[in-house]
Amino acid sequence: MTALSNDAESSQKSAPLTDGVKEALSVTLRGCEELIPQADWVKKLSQSETSGQPLRIKLGLDPTAPDIHIGHTVVLNKMRQLQDLGHQVIFLIGDFTSLIGDPSGRNNTRPPLTPEQIKANAETYYKQASLVLDPAKTEIRYNSEWSLPLGSMGMIQLAAKYTVARMMERNDFHQRFTAGTPISVHEFLYPLMQGYDSVALKSDLELGGTDQKFNLLMGRHLQAEYGQEPQCILTMPLLEGLDGVDKMSKSKNNYIGITEEANSMFAKVLSISDTLMWRWYTLLSFKSIAHIESLKQAIAEGANPKDAKVALAKEITARFHSAAAADAAEQDFINRSKGGVPDEIPEVSLSGAPLGIAALLKSAGLAPSSSEANRLIEGGGVRVDGAVISDKGLKLPAGTFVVQVGKRKFARVALA
Repeated sequence: MTALSNDAESSQKSAPLTDGVKEALSVTLRGCEELIPQADWVKKLSQSETSGQPLRIKLGLDPTAPDIHIGHTVVLNKMRQLQDLGHQVIFLIGDFTSLIGDPSGRNNTRPPLTPEQIKANAETYYKQASLVLDPAKTEIRYNSEWSLPLGSMGMIQLAAKYTVARMMERNDFHQRFTAGTPISVHEFLYPLMQGYDSVALKSDLELGGTDQKFNLLMGRHLQAEYGQEPQCILTMPLLEGLDGVDKMSKSKNNYIGITEEANSMFAKVLSISDTLMWRWYTLLSFKSIAHIESLKQAIAEGANPKDAKVALAKEITARFHSAAAADAAEQDFINRSKGGVPDEIPEVSLSGAPLGIAALLKSAGLAPSSSEANRLIEGGGVRVDGAVISDKGLKLPAGTFVVQVGKRKFARVALA
């Protein structure tokens, strides 16, 4: 757990914290990168406890892609933890800001999405977020609600509340300007509009990744400009992917999609290193810090780390599927590790017997190309009816075969 900073300690000296506020602060700090300003958040928590009024906690996501992976759920997990404390969470879909395109971390202008693309992506976002958040206690908003009515006059008035000099302090803008890379004027509107979301929603806390810090601070600035009590901001780290090196990304192929089937999800979690497992426990598990520390202690005393990893894999798989699916995925993994064939595997019908093994793997969807199929054969990663195939020139006659690639890909191929 992150230690209390000096400003929080000062708050404690002036007004001793109740057990409830201490617990809420502990939950807030778990796994976070920064909480700014921490003393203000302690004050908000204390006021909320005294008044019984829940705090308004905001997370905004632009629907730039139709699906999310578990790396995206790090901030959603934090939202759920705060939601379970009784606070009001607001899941904001940036249908208006998506039209601008977030310049965060970009070295060139981000192509804006079309309204049609945004609508299609937004339809899946809340459904997927509901696998983490409690839908009955989540306020869903779209920032077009207040951004469109703002109009040209309101946009000019909003733009007057921030200077170009301060905008250019932002790292990505500064780097692009120094390098002579074009910056479009509309990109300056993005942090302003994201900040205005906080004004419209009267948020007490806004969450985001570490790459969103400038935009989150803009919300604090604009709330003060509009006479509101400024929100606090909470940044969460970017989750390392399966390789334990790079951040989780589809382009790096080190991700777990939250809509992946249960068996694949379970097996992928088990594939991570013992070291990375604790990082994932902190950022992805809903188990208490005390429970996680007890697991670490048990392993230090000789328990098998795999048992803790299995528990994590089952928790994550159950969250996005069900407890029964997680149990079945565990059994499936056990069967595969013993060389067994899963109960349910895809069935594929092919013609052209006798058919070369590389062509069969490609046609059955077990390899993306014949060259990749040959590489897999050379590596000893292909089995037919349990036998390892080493001959790239093998041709299979008509019949039905169980074909396996690696540990997790199977197909029952009927070849005619």
